[in-house]
Amino acid sequence: MIERFLKKTEFSSYEDFMQNYQVIIPEHFNFGYDVVDEYAATDPDKDAVLWTNDHGEVKHLTYAEYKRLSDQAASYLLTLGIERGDCVMLILKRRLAWWITMVALHKIGAVAIPATHLLTDKDIIYRCHEADIKAIVAVGDDQILRNIYAARAFCPSLKHCISIGPEVPQGWDNYWQGLNMAPPFKSQKGQNQNDDNFLMYFTSGTSGEPKMVMHDYTYPLAHILTAKYWHKVHDGSLHLTVADTGWGKAVWGKFYGQMIAGATVFVYDFEGRFEPQNMLQVMSDFQITSFCAPPTVYRFMIREDLSKYDLSHLEYCTTAGEALNPSVFKQWKERTGITIYEAYGQTETTLVLGTYPYVQPNPGAMGLPNPQFQVDVLNDEGNRCKPMEHGQLVIRTNHCSGVVNADGTPVKKPLGLFKEYYRHPELTEKVQYDNVYYTRDVVYYDEKGYYWFVSRADDVIKSSGYRIGPFEVESALMSHPAVVECAITGAPDEIRGQVVKATIVLGNDWKDKDKNELIRELQDHVKHETAPYKYPRVIEFVDELPKTISGKIRRVEIRDNDNKK
Repeated sequence: MIERFLKKTEFSSYEDFMQNYQVIIPEHFNFGYDVVDEYAATDPDKDAVLWTNDHGEVKHLTYAEYKRLSDQAASYLLTLGIERGDCVMLILKRRLAWWITMVALHKIGAVAIPATHLLTDKDIIYRCHEADIKAIVAVGDDQILRNIYAARAFCPSLKHCISIGPEVPQGWDNYWQGLNMAPPFKSQKGQNQNDDNFLMYFTSGTSGEPKMVMHDYTYPLAHILTAKYWHKVHDGSLHLTVADTGWGKAVWGKFYGQMIAGATVFVYDFEGRFEPQNMLQVMSDFQITSFCAPPTVYRFMIREDLSKYDLSHLEYCTTAGEALNPSVFKQWKERTGITIYEAYGQTETTLVLGTYPYVQPNPGAMGLPNPQFQVDVLNDEGNRCKPMEHGQLVIRTNHCSGVVNADGTPVKKPLGLFKEYYRHPELTEKVQYDNVYYTRDVVYYDEKGYYWFVSRADDVIKSSGYRIGPFEVESALMSHPAVVECAITGAPDEIRGQVVKATIVLGNDWKDKDKNELIRELQDHVKHETAPYKYPRVIEFVDELPKTISGKIRRVEIRDNDNKK
């Protein structure tokens, strides 16, 4: 499969990778027809998805079944009046219906909007108003149904609420019944254009209202690089990415690139909070070969007795979503023998920076550029930063290497970069102008070309003339055994302008310690781990950190609360 889309699949070095990686984009590319249906024709019994839940149920979705069910779903949605360009929101947790419905929407040209089950009725109303959402396909769980029901009366665009069960309320459409009764599907292959609206996410920003990030039909091809050259999956891999289907990480690690590269997507559908013991047991029982999770998951897993679990089939581990603390990298390597490979990207992009198989990982570094993006680091005056100088990471939008159309003509925009903030050109123009996309992330690159995360642009702390990024202080604190999670922010100070503040969640064994003594110990620890001027002059212990619904720390909330004091 993958050979259809790449000029060359194997590379001898990073230099070879950068110079010779090339994606070939077919005309009218559609993941549903060109990947799912193609597998169904050539390898129908191959597992596309292997699914299990926390009740021990196991389901195999072969490509033959995948085509049949996605065709049925596409036909069913058409009978409801869902047409090309219509927006459909999916609140499906990790149910198999998510994979089926996503491909069905791709086949008919509707815009898929994956969403988390944590949305409130106000969140749903906001999304329906912003995007004119025409239908919602949801899990039939009490809380989800109540929130949609409470929102429905305020959403005039919302014509259909569809439940996959177990509960199907009166006035709702029954998903599985609809599939069974749908007429034969008439293929619409070749009708979409590559730049048509395809997939949209509402970003869960750490400040301000969520923005609508729109991608086009070529987006799945950008994730070939994610899967084959970062996750290092191959034909026969059983890959597990820890992510709810409501987040962009799901299409990074549980869908497009992995399937194109020949891997089977493994889904562990658990309810409630993440339990590291259960995750490790599932990895052991099903012989997972490659694993990707945010650093928080690794932080909890290394606190377990890993010798209890058979991880001998595990070949490769990766992480993204936030910067990896070097202490976690070190402990995982010591206890499993496996290196964690990092990467960086956004909802607006695919993988931008990464550590690939021929790149030596540098713990804490995001990695090196990929061939699909020309990246740079610019200072406040728009000039390129020197090595070790902090600046904003940008992508040059007038440069598109490594991508050609099927006829050999060059593609005009970087593959994987979002089209726009849907219906908000003024927001798009704030981050994309003069042939540059501004990521709003502060980074630096070292003498060897590795890129290091510093902070979001609005998280930089300015204290007594110093510019301090939260991550390096958080990394220092995280290497202390008392600290489970922490957030570094700037707290107001009359003399210094701001001082470094640490908001810390302690491990259970440390919660009864003398707090004044522990504060001094943590401050001294940071002074030894990084430059002494960066140590937190203020430390606050909390039971949990404020986070967005996607799990990102809301430092802005901590800052706002401090400013009110």
